Amino acid sequence: MTLKADLYWSFRSPYSYLILPRIEALVSEWDLDIDMRFVYPIAVRAPDFFERIDPLWPRYFMKDVFRVADFLGVPFKWPDPDPVVMDMKTRTIPSEQPYIHRLTRLGIEAERRGAAMAFAREGSRTIWGGGVAHWHEGDHLAKAAEAAGLDLADMDATLEAGTEAHDDRIAANAAALADAGHWGVPTLVFDGEPFFGQDRLDMAVWRMKQKGLEARKG
Repeated sequence: MTLKADLYWSFRSPYSYLILPRIEALVSEWDLDIDMRFVYPIAVRAPDFFERIDPLWPRYFMKDVFRVADFLGVPFKWPDPDPVVMDMKTRTIPSEQPYIHRLTRLGIEAERRGAAMAFAREGSRTIWGGGVAHWHEGDHLAKAAEAAGLDLADMDATLEAGTEAHDDRIAANAAALADAGHWGVPTLVFDGEPFFGQDRLDMAVWRMKQKGLEARKG
């Protein structure tokens, strides 16, 4: 029996980017379906989050993401621009956000077109992988969409016609994440149990095997 899980994921989260190759390998190897659940990052959902955390947290976070990428052998560079505009000195988040809303809505549109994980992979690789400069300019995102089997211009045209359904889906995903018992990304939810962070994937697989996860046949 095919098992199912939800992956709550954000284009601004470096850990979301870093977990995705292992998620795809997991789906390829095991009889498992994982639905992408795009959400806004915590910086958008709770703009005061970074003002409330311990001042040591950002420094540790920056050290850790580069370390994890090195450990996993995944290309990584902090993106320019950051998908979320943020004053790093004051840790405040301005209300004007020119990138993350479009990216997240594009993720929802990719889901509607049956290519959510492929677009997450190609888009996050473009943003976080360090292979391009200024990912928001030129045809970088168009090429990412094309690699995922999508047409960025057509997707943008759909968004220009209206984003209410996309925004409703994003809000519903955030509510479902909270109902599952967490607030952060990446969070894999299986059988109602949340596994937060790229470092909990092995434990999630352990739980799935307890519930009958089997290798794919053929």
